[in-house]
Amino acid sequence: MKTLANHVILFDNECPMCFAYTKAFTKLKMLPANGREAYQQMPAAICPLVDKQRAANEIALVNTENGEVIYGIPGLFKIIGNAMPVFKPLFGFAPFLGLMKKFYAFISYNRKVIIPAAVKENTIQPDFKLHYRIAYLLFTWFLTAYILTAYAHLLTNFVPLGNQYREYLICGGQVFFQAAIILFYKKDKIWDYLGNMMTISFAGAMLLLIPLIVAKYLEIEPLSFIAYFLLTAGLMFLEHLRRSKILKLGLLMSLTWVIYRLIVLALILAL
Repeated sequence: MKTLANHVILFDNECPMCFAYTKAFTKLKMLPANGREAYQQMPAAICPLVDKQRAANEIALVNTENGEVIYGIPGLFKIIGNAMPVFKPLFGFAPFLGLMKKFYAFISYNRKVIIPAAVKENTIQPDFKLHYRIAYLLFTWFLTAYILTAYAHLLTNFVPLGNQYREYLICGGQVFFQAAIILFYKKDKIWDYLGNMMTISFAGAMLLLIPLIVAKYLEIEPLSFIAYFLLTAGLMFLEHLRRSKILKLGLLMSLTWVIYRLIVLALILAL
């Protein structure tokens, strides 16, 4: 692959995703070995060229020869297009570029709730965009409920199937239930918490895809499906505890998370 010389990409060292893919650029020699720096500790020679707040929102690619700075998806496309020229026509196609800019923003403005990390003091944080957070909550709610609706057919020996909208109502209900709790408990963290909570739900749903796929090809003991579901719920609870600790929320939100699920289970079994 061809290396994009005389360029430095500035990543967020509080973002594990940003750290990983910029590291891949240098490992694959798409950028030189010294072609990545954390924007929190950017070199003095680069510092005057960069809009620090924008670099926190959109990863910045700096040309160290002429001082040009490219932010976000165009910068990533420049690195990839230089290494693999076959993609340059696609990257220059305006509708595709516009779509990828929206997708990049969707991920970037939600990255702190997708893979959380402890926020260091006195560092520039990405801006909060409410519409991107709401879009993320709706996206994860829909996909999680869709997968749970499919998985419910594997649990009919233990739990009544219910109608086709049940899981959508349960997932949406949890968002509103937890939102009501945190609104009185830690109002300033409501959107960070809800984003993290729905990431946990979505990750749990992704784990449930494994038995859903396997069940299409193999005959499996029905008890295995309920056991796997309970194991997944246990892992989700542990992750909820971990993320609550990062957000400094204590145990309350984890307890209410469990209480809501127990209430829903009791109602399903009673009906």
